[in-house]
Amino acid sequence: MEVLILGGGVVGITTAYQMQKDGHAVTVLEQAPKVAEGASWGNAGMIAPGHSFVWSSPAAPMILLKSLFLKDQALRFRLSADPHLYAWSLRFLKECTAAKARRNTLLKHRLAVHSQAVLQAVVAEEGIDYDRTADGILYFHRSREALEKGVAHMRLLESDGQQIMVVDTAEVVRREPALAGSAGSIAGGILCPTDETGDCAKFTRALAEIVEQRGGRILTATRVTDIECAGDSVVRVVTDRGDFTADAYLLCLGAESPILARKLGIGLPIYPIKGYSLTIPVTDRALAPRLPVIDEHNLVAITPMGERLRVTATAEFAGYDRGHKPADFAFMKRVVQALFPEGLAYDRAEMWAGLRPMTPDNLPVLGRRGLKNLWLNTGHGHIGWTMSHGSARIIADLIAGRSPPIPLDGIVPAEAA
Repeated sequence: MEVLILGGGVVGITTAYQMQKDGHAVTVLEQAPKVAEGASWGNAGMIAPGHSFVWSSPAAPMILLKSLFLKDQALRFRLSADPHLYAWSLRFLKECTAAKARRNTLLKHRLAVHSQAVLQAVVAEEGIDYDRTADGILYFHRSREALEKGVAHMRLLESDGQQIMVVDTAEVVRREPALAGSAGSIAGGILCPTDETGDCAKFTRALAEIVEQRGGRILTATRVTDIECAGDSVVRVVTDRGDFTADAYLLCLGAESPILARKLGIGLPIYPIKGYSLTIPVTDRALAPRLPVIDEHNLVAITPMGERLRVTATAEFAGYDRGHKPADFAFMKRVVQALFPEGLAYDRAEMWAGLRPMTPDNLPVLGRRGLKNLWLNTGHGHIGWTMSHGSARIIADLIAGRSPPIPLDGIVPAEAA
């Protein structure tokens, strides 16, 4: 079967790989000059089932309200004239109940665990180098009260099979000696030993090369402008480089997905949430951190990536604005520099901002919506790197008529399978 995949981020390329493994001829269309140029490039790099908690929690509405008046909030809401923002925000607020947050978190964790297993199988088979770390991720807290609340919070994922280890300050420093100077401000932490990290863009580009070596086509600098339908099927994708046809079409365009889907009369519950990251060169590996950590008080994620350190923070409801200025990174830089004052070239930090394709319930949009040969694999939000591999395998299984190895209830609507 001929398969046309729209989008060359980690979701699109992992989907191409899984479809190719099933024997299909794949073509990927990507508007950027390279694959993995968008959210796949500047993310935290964490493969983290232990970070599966949804943002649509009972605490979220007050955080968003405070962000209208206070700086340095983890979630920031920017007033806009975009009607899609307010329609999406209303749906988001409806998900912010304790019961829905629990349900959605467990569903998200189920998908994340499956996805990590798929990733590990791909890495074992293909031998891809992507600056992987596999010693776990440490989520540390600044006060005893916050640590106790964090442990109680994490028990939900532990009940679903997530391994956790509660560690004191001494153990935090033993596992990450570069935090020794900050020991006085750390009460302890939670280590998820099976969580891991790696450079998402490096992985995606290596996987794209494998797809091409096996006969797949990946066409970059190709912008999709329209999709044409006849009856209940897609018949053609129109681009600035000509028209493309296939037997099956897969929409993997991340934050751009709802724009194109609206041309088909499909309303996707996806809105772009802007994230920021710094990529800082390592100048002395003996002084730089080696273990991925999350400062839970400041909600700053810090990930070693070979000779670089990736720092991410902030989620901003700002529409499709990708712009940034140095002041946007001042808070996260201040946090990480206080933790790790030496061994890093802060003056050469690379600033980046990109768009996370968020859904109100924080679960991706998978399966079909009305058109029999158009499949959706999009809306992976803030842990798209974590969920991408499992989502790709699920889509490949559904197209093949196979039952995926995990229950899909709550993840893929029955009518969309």
